[in-house]
Formats: sequence, structure tokens, C-alpha cells
Amino acid sequence: MHRSELERQIAAIASLDEPVRRGLYCYVARRRRDVGRDEAARALRISRALAAFHLDKLVRQGLLDTSYRRLTGRRGPGAGRPAKLYRRSAHQLDLTLPRRRYELAGRMLAQALTEARSPAAVRALRRAARNLGRSLGADASRGRRGAGTARGPLARLLPVLEWCGFEPVRSNGSVQLANCPFAALARESRVLVCGMNLALLEGVLEGVQARGMRAVLDPQPLACCVVLRSARRRYSPSASGR
Repeated sequence: MHRSELERQIAAIASLDEPVRRGLYCYVARRRRDVGRDEAARALRISRALAAFHLDKLVRQGLLDTSYRRLTGRRGPGAGRPAKLYRRSAHQLDLTLPRRRYELAGRMLAQALTEARSPAAVRALRRAARNLGRSLGADASRGRRGAGTARGPLARLLPVLEWCGFEPVRSNGSVQLANCPFAALARESRVLVCGMNLALLEGVLEGVQARGMRAVLDPQPLACCVVLRSARRRYSPSASGR
């Protein structure tokens, strides 16, 4: 029986209701690199066979992608068979019931702003983004969105970034944003969307009162175009959308 796209998305999300499978998916997603069966099994303290079973289920549901590579680095006879590796799929699940197509509306609005070439409209967009970010950050400072008022700015900042879908990762005094929540729009209107992203995150930093950090444009493959760095760190931007 032919399944609709809606049915496929429901089945994919429903498959994560199984605890071991959900744990494997979350582990692979957090690693942000290829993960082998042995590593995944050790991480969840399950057998390799059970890990392989659930990982391959996730592949069939479109939630993980696979590749093959020898993990030893050896080549030629005696090097062994390539290992099957898993990585989070770039395929997007966007399920709303009843169906809503907010991305479609966003694409039309982004295209209209891009084609209009109106500096005033772009300034208005960035102003709105910064105001929204400031509001989200202020909510966190008041103890909303999972951040308590007694904690420091960075502790208030990270839950806001998670809530927005940026998947923040702390690294050497910076906060890398491993996911762009607006990736589909950025592919079509990169300068517009990256500028909006930058303004939004500048507003969030203001809202949580993270005066020791600043948002800078630094596009990276498969990640957000913005990085949050220490304000004391000298930086020469590789790209500017402002």
C-alpha cells in the first residue's frame, strides 16, 4: 500500500518512541560525525547486534544516513572489511497536525524581500529579529524557557538557543551553533537570512545580558552562519552580511 508523505513522517517520528532506538538516534545526532556500531553499542551499554538492529531501523525510516569506511586506516589485503557508519540524516521532518506550511510562507516572504532590493525592508526585518531575540533572552532572564534567574548569562543563553533549534555546543570559549533552524530559507536567500539570524542572536545576547559575548558571521558547512564568541577575543570575519 502506497504511503503518503504525511504517513511516512508520522511513522518516522513514532519509531523514536522505542527507548533504545531513541537513545541511539540522540547519541548519533550529538556526535555530529560518523558513528560505528561498536561505539554506539558501548555508549548505550547494549549489545552490538541490538545496536545494529535499531540503527538500521532508523536508516529505513530516513532518520540516519550510512557510509562505509575502514576505521583502522589500513588498506589492501588484510585491512578488513569497511565498517558501516551512521550519521544524522539531512532529511527534514516537519510534522504539524493539522498540516501547516509555515516554511512555504517563509520562502515566499524571503523571496519577496530579496527581489524587492529594499534597504528599508531589510533594516525592518533585522530590527524585528533583534527585538524578538531580546524578548526571548529577557524571558530566560526572568526564569522562563528552562533557565533560572540565579544562574549566569551563559546558563541562561544555552536553553534559549536550544529552544530556537540552534543546537549550541560550547568550544574554547565560544558557542558553536551546529544547526540552522532556517536552513531551507538560507539556501534560497542566504544574505537576507544570515543577516536576520545575526540580528536575532545579537538580540538574544542582549536579553540574557551576556555582555562578554558577541555574535559574528562565520559560515561553516552544515552549521549556522553565526558563531557566538567572547567579546575579548580578536576576530577577523570571513564573511559579512551586514
